Amino acid sequence: MGELEGKVVLITGASRGIGYAAALEAARRGAHVLAVARTIGGLEELDDAIQALGSSATLVPLDLKDGAAIDRLGAAVFERWGRLDGLVSNAALLGVLTPLPHLSPDEFDSVFAVNVTATFRLLRACDLLLRQSEAGRAVVVTSGAAIRCRPYWGAYSASKAAVNAMVRTYAAEMQATHVRVNAFDPGATRTAMRAKAMPGEDPDTLPRPADIAPRLIDMISAACVDTGKVFEMSSGRLLDF
Repeated sequence: MGELEGKVVLITGASRGIGYAAALEAARRGAHVLAVARTIGGLEELDDAIQALGSSATLVPLDLKDGAAIDRLGAAVFERWGRLDGLVSNAALLGVLTPLPHLSPDEFDSVFAVNVTATFRLLRACDLLLRQSEAGRAVVVTSGAAIRCRPYWGAYSASKAAVNAMVRTYAAEMQATHVRVNAFDPGATRTAMRAKAMPGEDPDTLPRPADIAPRLIDMISAACVDTGKVFEMSSGRLLDF
């Protein structure tokens, strides 16, 4: 029996990459996984893999740009389970890598809709659910790009800086509760987003999502009592922002 036995965990971007690996890891530890993604085929593949582990999942095909759908999801989770033990806000868009003045307003808005607004809507929809858990845990996947701000990454960097500010704020607001809120920086990982961002990079030199998923899922365990921090996978350290 794993430390997440009987726990209910919601993971976004669960149809591939880090989200897929995190969902499998949570299921391996006994959690019932609420797997959120747009790609139904990827979710069905995940469901098969989770069942093969002897665990279970609820598949939630959902576009995170649909804020009303996120609200309905929160209400449905409350009606069925009355709580949420773990939230992993992982889904994100890289957007177009281009000089900031060349970025179209629609593209900028799209990146912020998924990376920032959807994260806010998730925290808003899951707040009561996390409070109802004996040890509610929320983890938002971030990026070093929030600080490094390299050329052409303007929309993505700005969105992740906003995410970091939200994590710190919400963590401070939850200090007097059982809820703990942190961020997770996976660093360079072998994902489709990384391949899009760094097309000339040898993917075999990078860790796979399955390599980093255990440390990510550690952060939704009741044993994780830190809050308002960011775990940096490249250094293996839990840091202040």
